[in-house]
Amino acid sequence: MEKKATSKARAKRAESVPTIESDAADVFAPLACTNTALRRASRRLSQLYDEALAPLDMKATQMALLSQIDRYCKEHASEGPSLQELASRLGIQVSAVTHAMRPLVRDELVELRADAEDKRSKRCVLTALGRKQLKAALAYWVAANRRVDRVLGAGAAATLRTLADKVASDDFFEAYQADSAR
Repeated sequence: MEKKATSKARAKRAESVPTIESDAADVFAPLACTNTALRRASRRLSQLYDEALAPLDMKATQMALLSQIDRYCKEHASEGPSLQELASRLGIQVSAVTHAMRPLVRDELVELRADAEDKRSKRCVLTALGRKQLKAALAYWVAANRRVDRVLGAGAAATLRTLADKVASDDFFEAYQADSAR
């Protein structure tokens, strides 16, 4: 019985597989594929922000972690986010946060402390050195952001951020999922 259900599910998925006309445009061309274009843009921006932070021996991903920890503490008047909360805020997997956190912990910019209520959970806390590094990094980050705005144009840069935030939103994800029913 379960085999039939599996076969039926496969058949239904096969029916919903989109087909592409042989003479259709190359969907993987950088301008035709939204995913490819955004991934290329993301890699380029990461490279530029990494270069901007290089004098501090930091990467853009590390800056994002430090700033999100700091923002969380200010918003919640608490010690710091759990690894899970931080991953959720950044839209990445907990394993990616854990991996990116290692050099910050090693360099004593962040401490991982057991949660007071759930000892299995770790909270991310900026150290005094981490707050100092974040403050220094913000100057480089702002300078890089201003350069992006100048090169793209302030309007285009604002539109890019708005669209990127929209695509990253839960609302977009839910609308995309709902659209698959069509």
